[in-house]
Amino acid sequence: MAKYGKRLTDARAKVDPTKSYTLEDGIALAVDTATAKFDETIEIAIRLGVDPRQADQNVRGSVVLPHGTGKTVRVLVFAKGEKEAEARDAGADFVGGEDLVKKISEGWLDFDKAVATPDMMGLVGRIGKVLGPRGLMPNPKVGTVTFDVGKAVRELQAGKVEFRVEKAGIVHAPIGKKSFGPEKLIENARAVLETLVRAKPSAAKGNYLRAVAVAATVGPGVKIDPNATRTAVV
Repeated sequence: MAKYGKRLTDARAKVDPTKSYTLEDGIALAVDTATAKFDETIEIAIRLGVDPRQADQNVRGSVVLPHGTGKTVRVLVFAKGEKEAEARDAGADFVGGEDLVKKISEGWLDFDKAVATPDMMGLVGRIGKVLGPRGLMPNPKVGTVTFDVGKAVRELQAGKVEFRVEKAGIVHAPIGKKSFGPEKLIENARAVLETLVRAKPSAAKGNYLRAVAVAATVGPGVKIDPNATRTAVV
């Protein structure tokens, strides 16, 4: 049997593992049980009624959280000419082409998100084996391969979150920091859920939102009633 410290034991005691809470009550409880000395991230996990092994049921996308993530995002943009200037004007932290590819190939990865214009993807492809495994490869499905680099940079810095269903059919996404308070976290969670509902594959049959849970970084998981969740995002 796993042993927990007093802080986590006390936090777990506040959560009834046999109960499924409403979205509002569940998030409030996740905040209440986030008792670490740092500002913990609150995350939502959703198990979907899809088979990720099937190409037509592979759910992937992005959502701009109304209140952001509470994290500073360093954005790198692969662009040239006017688009390079546009990226810099939008506040991108790093902008370039060959120089950035060379730097990354040598081991530099001091950024959180990457954007590229479509004409730069041939160049970016050279470092795909570096960026891909780290989730940094620009992708048109989540809006990071685009000529509208200014918009892409602003959205990422404002709190755009990318999501992709895992092999077990689960999607994980951060919905903010404990310091946001329940109200903002609830609005962010609804944005994630609404986006997932809109992204439901036509091939997915039956119950789509199978299970939902929220938790702080080092807090206990709190089960959310999926029926109440479906009602909340209609």
